[in-house]
Amino acid sequence: MADASQDIPARQGFVPSATPAVPPSSTVPPVASPPAPAAAAPITSLSANQLFDQLARIEDKASRIEDKYARSEALLSRVEDKVDGATGRMNEAARQADLAALRNEVRGLGERTRRLPGTGALVLTAVITAVLTVVLMVAVQRLNLDGLLPPKANAAALR
Repeated sequence: MADASQDIPARQGFVPSATPAVPPSSTVPPVASPPAPAAAAPITSLSANQLFDQLARIEDKASRIEDKYARSEALLSRVEDKVDGATGRMNEAARQADLAALRNEVRGLGERTRRLPGTGALVLTAVITAVLTVVLMVAVQRLNLDGLLPPKANAAALR
């Protein structure tokens, strides 16, 4: 990128130089013209007015930029509040959905356990099984159906 100072034409007298502006071969000394005080005063006051106007415009623009920044900040604050509110509502909805799913699971587990036989039914089944086992064993022994029974482990070893 080129230096910006290279694009600006050099102004005579702006930066004092070590070499004189007039070549040394010349015998005529350089003559400086005195500035006209009457012409310089209105230009300076006009320049000062222009500078004050430019400063006022810059201040107006800065004020408008500050107002836009304040409006943007307020807008972002409202958006942040809305996002926080929406996040809270979504969390609550998720909790409600989790609770509903948990309720459904507990309800299903309750229905399955209600269909299971109770303690009375289990005791009655155990008693009936014991009584039927005894009755069938007595019937097998009376009818001499011992051959239908599997041989005892000790009896097979003794033979």
